[in-house]
Amino acid sequence: MSNRKKVAYFHDPDIGSYYYGAGHPMKPQRIRMTHSLIVSYNLYKHMEVYRPHKSDVNELTLFHDYEYVDFLSSISLENYRDFTHQLKRFNVGEATDCPVFDGLFQFQQSCAGASIDGASKLNHHCADICVNWSGGLHHAKMSEASGFCYINDIVLGILELLKYHARVMYIDIDVHHGDGVEEAFYVTHRVMTVSFHKFGDYFPGTGDITDIGVHHGKYYSVNVPLNDGITDEAFYELFQVVIDKCVQTYKPGAIILQCGADSLTGDRLGRFNLTIKGHARCVEHVRSYNLPLLVLGGGGYTIRNVSRCWAYETGVVLNKHLEMPDQISLNDYYDYYAPDFQLHLQPSNIANYNSPEHLNRIKIRIAENLRNIEHAPGVQFSYVPPDFFNSDPEDESDKENNEKPNQIKDLDILYG
Repeated sequence: MSNRKKVAYFHDPDIGSYYYGAGHPMKPQRIRMTHSLIVSYNLYKHMEVYRPHKSDVNELTLFHDYEYVDFLSSISLENYRDFTHQLKRFNVGEATDCPVFDGLFQFQQSCAGASIDGASKLNHHCADICVNWSGGLHHAKMSEASGFCYINDIVLGILELLKYHARVMYIDIDVHHGDGVEEAFYVTHRVMTVSFHKFGDYFPGTGDITDIGVHHGKYYSVNVPLNDGITDEAFYELFQVVIDKCVQTYKPGAIILQCGADSLTGDRLGRFNLTIKGHARCVEHVRSYNLPLLVLGGGGYTIRNVSRCWAYETGVVLNKHLEMPDQISLNDYYDYYAPDFQLHLQPSNIANYNSPEHLNRIKIRIAENLRNIEHAPGVQFSYVPPDFFNSDPEDESDKENNEKPNQIKDLDILYG
């Protein structure tokens, strides 16, 4: 790996204060725990650290439906009973996995703002790699919440990258299929989505190997459906073969890597058997392409392991991981790592239901699909929208005068 990478790290100190509710598996506190480990390992000294802006309605509606964003910005614990119809329409509330909670919209604004900021830094060559562990909310749809996700920061980050890059690759190693991102770009060749996930009787139920995209996007959606218990060696060997072939064929200008930590062994909701080192090998491999890279979080519900993983992967991004001792030093959440207070995990003894024959069939099928696509498809840039972030006061006043932003309903308008 090239040692010299300029890394920008985005963190909102308030992000860990949001609370989905008692018993809910999604706990934003894991972001604060991750940051605490990053500080205790002195990794922050090797990065430029930024507090992200909170994305506004104009930004969010470049992908999301205006009525949906307006609903999210208006609802609260005090008034949600007044939105009975909208709750059902947008899949939010007590009957769903996406509850109403205090600060919901502000939380999503910060997560999305960090991904947009990271993409903008990459576009302007202000960083080689950008990291946003609060991002990676890959299930959110254009006008619907899903799987603990309300705003799809990944899609917004990709749209920002597409202003400067003809082709963007999205890679997802969360245990759940990256359905929201795939759906957003299912009909275009401007984005190749590659998702490694558990498939079968498992949320969200999509992501079969036969789901390959349609129209201009045919063969640009790559799905790697896996069974329970996959190990480090099997996962990485498959990841390396598939991603190398995708990068060689597609030649992306930039990559977004979603590092959902629910694919780790012992996750509260996951079914894989990856260790932190095995998970991080994928990050190291993508880093080695030396392409502009946006690294995001995602799922992960055994929070002490999520923070371990993302802190270590921050070290991988910085090429400082070999200097990180396994013994966790004192930090604000030290007691969470009892009884061993070690950074790394050992795999469990669960069975691996991914036979070599099954994995080989996946590799063959994906290679066959990739042979059908045009190498490095060209794009005409007839119109490039302005950057999301603009400090010009005149531009800010223009935003205020625009009561309802113009939405891009057909994403192909943006692609050209």
